Amino acid sequence: MQNISAQSVVKQAVVKVEGEVLKPMSLGMLDLAKMKRVEATMKDRDGKLQQYSGVPVFEILQLAGVTVGKELKGENLAKYLLVRCSDGYEVVFSLAELDPSFTNRVIILADSKDGKPLEDGIGPFRLVVPDENKPARSAHEVTHLIIRFAKD
Repeated sequence: MQNISAQSVVKQAVVKVEGEVLKPMSLGMLDLAKMKRVEATMKDRDGKLQQYSGVPVFEILQLAGVTVGKELKGENLAKYLLVRCSDGYEVVFSLAELDPSFTNRVIILADSKDGKPLEDGIGPFRLVVPDENKPARSAHEVTHLIIRFAKD
């Protein structure tokens, strides 16, 4: 039996981008490292500030060909992002909550905290949602970014 280190498992971890996208993708740590990186500060449950680094979710959605920018109007405003985690936890964002033409807040898919990889149970990928009163949508162990269209 082959011994696989925790570090090699993290390197193999991916976030799948799928649903109402032009280009479904699987992004690993190396893919994210090549993308635009930003910092985000968020309060934990105890109110302590934490510094994360990662890729703006908007950048990932653009890469996947999601309807954003000038095309995000009319019926396209009924599209949303479903974030799914390894334990089945899910959170939802309207696309307008992620698009810089609608908001100044930058939500990131983080892969490090205070310059170090995210610890087990939190990472390898975490959604960081700054400026919310509760960190409930700052989901741990993110595995999927799914774009859907809200229909009756």
